[in-house]
Amino acid sequence: MDSDRLPRKLAAILYADVAGYSRLTGDDEDATHRRLRAYLDLIAQTIEDHHGQVMHYAGDAVLAKFDAVVDALSSAVAIQNELKDRNQDLPDERKVQFRIGVNLGDVIEDRGDIYGDGVNVAARLENLADAGGICISESIRTAIGKKLDLVYESMGEQEVKNIEEPVRAYKVVLDSEEKTQVTAEHRPTLELPDKPSIAVLPFTNMSGDPEQEYFSDGITEDIITELSRFPVLFVIARHSSFAFKGEKVDIKEVGEKLGVQYVVEGSVRRAGNRVRITAQLIEAETGHHVWAERYDRELEDIFAVQDEVTRSIVAVLPGRVQEDVAERASRKPTDNMKAYEFMLQAKSIRDSFGAEDTARARRLFEKAIELDPRYSKAYMYLADTYLVDILLGIETEDAAEMQVQLTRKAASLDSNDLANQEQLGYAYITEGMWEDAGIQFDKTLSKIVNEAEQMLWCGYGLMMLGRPEEARDIVLEAMRLDPLHPHSYDWVLGQAYYFAKCYEDVIRVLMGETLLNSLAYGCLVGAYAHLGRIDDARTTLESFVTERHREFSSRNIVVEGDTIDTLAGGYRKMWRQEADWDHFADGLRKAGLPD
Repeated sequence: MDSDRLPRKLAAILYADVAGYSRLTGDDEDATHRRLRAYLDLIAQTIEDHHGQVMHYAGDAVLAKFDAVVDALSSAVAIQNELKDRNQDLPDERKVQFRIGVNLGDVIEDRGDIYGDGVNVAARLENLADAGGICISESIRTAIGKKLDLVYESMGEQEVKNIEEPVRAYKVVLDSEEKTQVTAEHRPTLELPDKPSIAVLPFTNMSGDPEQEYFSDGITEDIITELSRFPVLFVIARHSSFAFKGEKVDIKEVGEKLGVQYVVEGSVRRAGNRVRITAQLIEAETGHHVWAERYDRELEDIFAVQDEVTRSIVAVLPGRVQEDVAERASRKPTDNMKAYEFMLQAKSIRDSFGAEDTARARRLFEKAIELDPRYSKAYMYLADTYLVDILLGIETEDAAEMQVQLTRKAASLDSNDLANQEQLGYAYITEGMWEDAGIQFDKTLSKIVNEAEQMLWCGYGLMMLGRPEEARDIVLEAMRLDPLHPHSYDWVLGQAYYFAKCYEDVIRVLMGETLLNSLAYGCLVGAYAHLGRIDDARTTLESFVTERHREFSSRNIVVEGDTIDTLAGGYRKMWRQEADWDHFADGLRKAGLPD
């Protein structure tokens, strides 16, 4: 490497400039300068409040850098909102309005200032912004994900001065009316299924104890699970229903967003060993209450209550199937309520798929099993924690054996649970029995009706077997069952797109909070590299390396040197086809990671 190369770092850059400054000074130079000075002081203070640093002023322009993308964009929004308030009482021709551009890129630090293409792109984005508006690069849009409650409107590729490649830009929508319009334009219209469709909103915790939240959430999830067993129903998955948690909802809007005819809402009040559950079934279009009931029971009867709620809901749906309701066997997962509570707590932690959270959840699943050694679902989720470690290449020596043993134990206790069936497919992969894994995933998929999560993970399994196009279609189908799905769905879909060589789709899907772990970053690096966008690939590669070291540290794994083998070698066993490994490694190699 060149020893004279100036130090560089990845930074979020904010560039702000006054719109129409020459006209303003020509009309009234003194008043404009006084107002500009006051506004520049406000901008500098806002940047400092958001952990940024003003690097320099150039007349009416401001250049600042931030270590965190969220801070940079939050600062830009705060600046524009405050300036809008200050300009509100001024005539249009006297308003001093700034345009702001925000970019994430490499900068050269020298003599207390920053230079380089990262700065140049931020300045060009500023030129693309409206007066009083904000324009951001694709790198900012990718990194920010859903971290801020903002709406972004794509401006497509923009040819900008002195930048060789086109810049993909996004407008940050600040006006509330425009935000509503843009959101409506980008929200897909969901067609109603050809069978009764239903969403169960999270039951409200009325116990007065925030720590009991997981209990009311668990009851809601169990009711969703039970309803999903009916092939005559279309049931929205848990995550989409839980997107409305804590909100004052409009039932008609819920029906439109989720594409369902009916909505269930209710509450849970727990006091000692007594529990009261209220539930009501509402027709989404009209708001008509089809059915409502209240249940007062001993806590030990909670599963009987859930069963009764499910039966009652199905019985009043159009096209109801009384015979199925009557014949359906009650499913009581455990007699031990404390084990049930540990399971609910553990699952809520495990759902983040972070390395530290996986370890925490594992301990709670083990406690549930200690209290009830025949608790099938706890065994299945415990096996899954070992599987996550295996997928990330951070497993202990006994992880594969534990994953297989626990999965088989779960299946032996409940062979009909589709989650257990799906996990068996991964047990076969762990043992290198690729053909059996494919048969198992196909078999499980043939039984799935409404189980979006099991559909998703069967799709991921098929991707590992070298069937990415099938995996993509399965994940998209799961997304319809779970329209407001968790980031794990996009995480799987982005990888399926990568191995199907749909690189533009990878970049569209894998951004922000969808980048759950290093596998996602690695696919994004490769997508940029294979498209020839080497600067973007190199920038993302830095994030991949950082995330990979974080994962290793969580398991006290020491890595010497950053190479394809040390950082990505642990993934090699994931894919049946050697060509898939080569494809993944080649993307990292093109971005500059050495062998």
